Amino acid sequence: MIWGTIRRKVSSSQVLGQAWKVRPAASTPNSYRTVPKEALFNGRGFECIQRSSYHIALGSYASKPSRVATSLMQTESFIGLQKRSFSSDGDLVEAVVPFMGESITDGTLATFLKKPGDKVAIDEPIAQIETDKVTIDVVSPEAGVIQKFVAKEGETVEPGVKIAIISKSGEGVEQAAPSEKASSQPEPPKEKETAEKQVPKAEPAPVKEVLPKSRAPSSQPPPKHVASEPILPPKDRERRVPMTRLRKRVAIRLKDSQNTFALLTTFNEVDMTNLMKLRSDYKDAFVEKHGVKLGFMSGFVKAAVSALEQLPVVNAVIDGDDIIYRDYIDISIAVGTPKGLVVPVVRNAGGMNFAQIEKEINTLAKKAADGSISIDEMAGGTFTISNGGVYGSLLSTPIINPPQSAILGMHSIVNRPMVVGGNIVPRPMMYIALTYDHRLIDGREAVYFLRRIKDVVEDPRRLLLDV
Repeated sequence: MIWGTIRRKVSSSQVLGQAWKVRPAASTPNSYRTVPKEALFNGRGFECIQRSSYHIALGSYASKPSRVATSLMQTESFIGLQKRSFSSDGDLVEAVVPFMGESITDGTLATFLKKPGDKVAIDEPIAQIETDKVTIDVVSPEAGVIQKFVAKEGETVEPGVKIAIISKSGEGVEQAAPSEKASSQPEPPKEKETAEKQVPKAEPAPVKEVLPKSRAPSSQPPPKHVASEPILPPKDRERRVPMTRLRKRVAIRLKDSQNTFALLTTFNEVDMTNLMKLRSDYKDAFVEKHGVKLGFMSGFVKAAVSALEQLPVVNAVIDGDDIIYRDYIDISIAVGTPKGLVVPVVRNAGGMNFAQIEKEINTLAKKAADGSISIDEMAGGTFTISNGGVYGSLLSTPIINPPQSAILGMHSIVNRPMVVGGNIVPRPMMYIALTYDHRLIDGREAVYFLRRIKDVVEDPRRLLLDV
């Protein structure tokens, strides 16, 4: 077999981000293979090819001829190639739904960010796909002009489905629009005229045809009645809006949590005087050195890490007939967004200091607010902290985030009269709540856990002395 190839030398430490132009071989089948320090491939489009030091291609697949492929050399034994676009025409390229994650098989085409005839740059978002967890952008594979959309808003789409067709040169786009309008405008009157003429002659026929069609849908209502929620009749001054996929997912997970776990909540209160003084004394120096404000969340994260290290059962989870003890601590932080609740994860929180925690929380919160947070940034987590105090909540019973076993609820800080040294003085107090799975965690461990949170927050010096 004779190969039409191009060859590119690759060093073990080099990082490649250039685009490789690929042309089909003259008269050979299209394929790909690798050899050490070299990458050989011919003109057929490909999505992902991995290369090891063995002379074996680990994976290769293609659908349509491609023009551009980007490569990234991470180590000597790996090359990742990502598809940028596929097209059946030299001038036209297709924008397709990207890979959305291992646990996500489809999504809803929420909205188009552009219109046919708009100019787009390469990698510019043209549509948004709403999934159970995040909103994903569909980007333009090439710079050009959007010729037309081949999908509609509200449709369920899967990875690889075509969303739009883009003309790189922009030719034919302006001509297509008027031709479509011209062809679409005169046709309806003709159809109406012919329909009006044919209606009196075919009056009995439509009646016979409508009856079986009206009976056919009668077999479909059962799926609608499967839901436990009653279907309410329409009323004046009411409007029905379909739930977003994210809201549906949140509703299902929260209800599953109630149905699966033996939920129990215990409470305590924390005197925030010392933590607030610590923040007030060092807030300016903290911002000057670390470039981020010192908040209360980092103190509670450190307190939670200390409590989880002392009571590892709270960091564990039931799996069938077994208990999985996790020797790492990833703290999930509940964040409310306009589209729904998301829970990004602070990885390896036990190895972070106050500044690192604050920076990570700020970064994740900004991504959650603008919808750019990824699925990987929300996956996992061994324990959750929810701060309802930012909304003014005085007391609540949070719901566990599966597959975790406990969640800590923070609340608003309120000055209340407290007895200190035999005197009644005003103190900034916060109620804290721990909802836990009583199947795994006993009341004793839950109370000790909250006591540890209370002790550390009221006296942060315990973190330095590990007492």
